[in-house]
Order: sequence, then C-alpha cells, then structure tokens
Amino acid sequence: MPIIQCETIDCKRTAIDDIERPVIALGASRVDGVWELEMHQHRKAQLIYTLQGIISCELEQGVWVVPPQCAVWIPGGLMHSARGTGVNQCYCLFVEPEAGRNLPTTCCTLSVSPLLRELLLHAAHFPLLYDEHGAEGNVINTLLDQLSVARVEDLYLPLPRDNRLRQLTDGMLQDPADKSTLAEWAGRIGMSERSLSRTFAHQVGISVHRWRKQLHVILALQKLSKGTSVQAVALDLGYESASSFVTMFRKAQGKPPARYLSDCANCQESPMQGGFSLSESMG
Repeated sequence: MPIIQCETIDCKRTAIDDIERPVIALGASRVDGVWELEMHQHRKAQLIYTLQGIISCELEQGVWVVPPQCAVWIPGGLMHSARGTGVNQCYCLFVEPEAGRNLPTTCCTLSVSPLLRELLLHAAHFPLLYDEHGAEGNVINTLLDQLSVARVEDLYLPLPRDNRLRQLTDGMLQDPADKSTLAEWAGRIGMSERSLSRTFAHQVGISVHRWRKQLHVILALQKLSKGTSVQAVALDLGYESASSFVTMFRKAQGKPPARYLSDCANCQESPMQGGFSLSESMG
C-alpha cells in the first residue's frame, strides 16, 4: 500500500508510528492473494479494508473476520495478528489516538459505505507528508467523519479466558463439523454441563450454541469467497444438506450466503497504481 511514491522513500523501513501525520492511508496488492503477519502492535489505530477475499485478525480476546467491502478496526496499542486469503488488493488507514473522532475504542468489523470506500481509495494516493491544511487534509477529515458513523458488523468470535473452555473453542475451530453435545464436551474438559454453559456465557457473552453458529458463518464466508460451492461448504461444516446450512446462515446474517456476498461485492474494484507488498505496509 500506499500508493506512496516510493522512489525517494525506503518503504520497507518506513515506520508507521514515525510518520508525522495524524492519519495515513496506504494501499497494497499481492499477486497470490495470501499473506500473514505475526503478532505486533503500533501506537496508531488501524483500519484494514479488502476489496476482495477475506481478512482475519486475532487479538487475545477474540477473532474478527473481514469479508469483502468490510473492514476491521484495531485500536492503537493492541497486540494483533492478521491473515489474508484471496486478498489481491487491500487498504489500510492508520490513525493517531488524538485524531480519532468518536471512533470505536474496541476492535470490531465495520461495514464500508461507497462514500467511505472512495475516500479511502482516494487518500491512499496522497503523499505520506500530505498538506494537512489543504484539500488533502479536508479529504482526511471527511474520511474520519464517515468512519465514525460506519455500521458495526457482527462478525466476531470472542474467546473465553478459562483454559478448559479454550479446549472447547480450539476443538471446534479445528473440527467445525464435530457434532458433540455439551454433555460430551463437558466430560472431555472436566466440567459439568451446567457449569460449562454458565461459565462460557459469562466469559464470552453468548451461548456455546450461538458461538458455534458464528464460527460456521465465518468459516463459510472464507470458503465461499474462494469459490467453494454452498453444497461443499455445508458438508464441510457438518450440515445434512445445503438447505439446512442456508437456513442457519439466513437466520444469523439476515440473508442467504449468495445474497450476502453479492451485496458485499456491489462496489466495483478500482485499479491500483504503484504501491508495495502487503507484508511491508500493513504492520
């Protein structure tokens, strides 16, 4: 990303926190669409936005998934890792803490409106040291205004603190098609079924049943965005038929998976000019 002029700047060594601007927009492309960043942190808050493919971001308290035309917001100072699948084009916005205008104080997945999208893509072409008090600064201010009213999407998997409950969530993540009952899971991790249910809901905020459905929605989006058929996704996640999977997805997201992805992709992609690799710019 940015679509920075890298002729006079060593982009690989450019430290985001050292750039003397309250907001920085960057853009990047990658041919194979796959990248991964280890746990790291920076002072500036970060917005990661993809035009296609899926981005997942993990913090200590949970995992966020970012389908096309959505973005993940990561407040400054938080340790996080990120992974992209099928992401050939991606954009980042870095925001100094004092520049935030009623921006989220916790990590979340945001819906990106067409206006916010165009502002972000436009700002990614600014030089690093853009004119804060001129036209470029006005665009940045409008971008922040639009970001502050972006809708939060429910695409998040909170993780429990209890090590025994983490065995349960880790097991479901490793084998999402597992149909074990709560009683069976309770026996495996050394808890009573009642204690498991009560402690999980207290620490995570939702029931085990709802958590599993949310996991299936996230995994389904990852698979479907790569072209996997609904039938194959349903079987991979342990559903007896495609229709039963679609029913679950519609109840969770308000629309069937094909419609959900279609709505996400309504905005046409814009060609990128210049830039550098994702792994060099997104940290």
